[in-house]
Amino acid sequence: MDISIRTELGKDYRRVEEITRAAFSYPERIERGGIGCPYEHWMVHELRKRDGIPELSFVAEVDHNIIGHIICSKAEVRTSDRIIPVLNVGPLSVLPEYQRKGVGKALIRSMTGKAAELGFGAILFFGRPEYYPQFGFKEASEWQITDSDGYNYPAFMGMELIAGYLSYARGGKYYESDIYDDNLNRNRVKDFDKSFES
Repeated sequence: MDISIRTELGKDYRRVEEITRAAFSYPERIERGGIGCPYEHWMVHELRKRDGIPELSFVAEVDHNIIGHIICSKAEVRTSDRIIPVLNVGPLSVLPEYQRKGVGKALIRSMTGKAAELGFGAILFFGRPEYYPQFGFKEASEWQITDSDGYNYPAFMGMELIAGYLSYARGGKYYESDIYDDNLNRNRVKDFDKSFES
């Protein structure tokens, strides 16, 4: 399968949201919190307007059809005396029929390569700890960084794009966009989802 990666364009927006919705529409996921639909397609929609970074929003194509997407957004680590800008990753979405075929890997590698090229210092995010270490991600505890509530766990991971960048963030707490707050955005997500076919 020949996978091509390119920057997302305005004309791709709705299709990307449909793909993201499909990628996260498995039953045990959409019933979390009892809202009956995924959150991630709304997240992508909102990130484009707020904290998203257009240069780090990529689509994957096969035969000129979009089958996957990744987006990055602004985040930060706050210590007692400084704020260190970092990248957040996600959602990463691949159509169900194309999952486990290297599409996600191609998107992640393109994103990390471009982020380094653009001069970003590090990535911190929440993801699957059994998947992301293959790309060089490590537990955030490696740098003594916690989530905003002061906790650490295997799903909270990071990667330095500039060697030593996260040494300035030791002892800090990580803050991402408030779009990731399920409770805060639940009704907005449900309203947005009504514009999609079942």
